[in-house]
This record gives sequence, C-alpha cells and structure tokens, in this order.
Amino acid sequence: MTAFVALLRGVNVGGGNKVPMADLRDLCAELGWTRARTYIASGNLVFEAEGDPATLAEDLRRTMVERMGVDVPIMVLPGAALRLVLDDCPIAPAAGNQLHGAFLWADPHFDDALYAQLRTPTEEIRLQGRVAWVHTPDGFGRSKLAEKLPKVLGVDFTARNLNTIRKLVEMLDG
Repeated sequence: MTAFVALLRGVNVGGGNKVPMADLRDLCAELGWTRARTYIASGNLVFEAEGDPATLAEDLRRTMVERMGVDVPIMVLPGAALRLVLDDCPIAPAAGNQLHGAFLWADPHFDDALYAQLRTPTEEIRLQGRVAWVHTPDGFGRSKLAEKLPKVLGVDFTARNLNTIRKLVEMLDG
C-alpha cells in the first residue's frame, strides 16, 4: 500500500457541501483504502491504497456523489509528492498561516499584469510546477491578490496554508 493525501475543494465551507469527516473515513474503508485519517473539517485526508492518484480521486468523487450527494473537485497526491512540495517551499513566512500552497489542476497561465496591479509590496507568488506559493503576510482573507488568485493563475486550484501542509506531512509520517 502507498500513502496518499486527498485534498477536497470546497467542503464544509459556508454551510455548503457538508461532509462529516467520520463519513469520509467510512467511504475510504468502502473503497478498500486503509489507515484513513482526516485533518480538520475542510477536506484533508491521508490514507493508504493501491492505484494511481487520478483513479483514486475519481473513485472518491464518484462514491461521495453516490453516498452523500456531494460533488467537489478532489486532488490526490502521493505522500512522497507532498513531502517534496514541503521540502521545496521557497518562502519562509513569519507564521504558517501567511503562506498558502495553491495546488493547481493544470499548468498555470500566469497574468503578470494583473499580479502587478493587485499585489501589495509585502505579497508575492512563486510558482513551482503545479504549486503556487502565495505569501500574504497581512492576511489571506484581506488580500485582493488572494481574492483574484484564480484570475492571476489562470487555472483552478485548491489551497492549504503551510501549517496544514506541515500537519499532513506529519500525519503521513505518523
């Protein structure tokens, strides 16, 4: 069995797409996955299974639709890939909630002009393959850059702050 991380986009946010984490772990067992563990209620899952990430994501999404009526994008990464993302993090923020890793579903189409227009002097984005590191030291929720991030990156994504990424890697190791 290989360790994987699933990142579910948009669950338990603003009262929509309700997914109880215990139910999510039960779905993993139905799929034959083992050692399923969740972290906070926003769609972070660590598990072990056989298969490729795209098929595992599709299986989980289909099963969630069938059993829960919830259809959200799901990204599955091998545990080793998430460790590498963390190891290669190019920014050392003062606090882990000031830096977000945006995991991209496709190659970015970065809009340099919009980025220059929206960013404050303290904000920055660094692209590393299909991860965009977004540093917002004055607050992600207050950032106009973060608000328009889909337009700046030109692609859909799901984001996790550095604290969450660290915790998921810790869960992989635990």
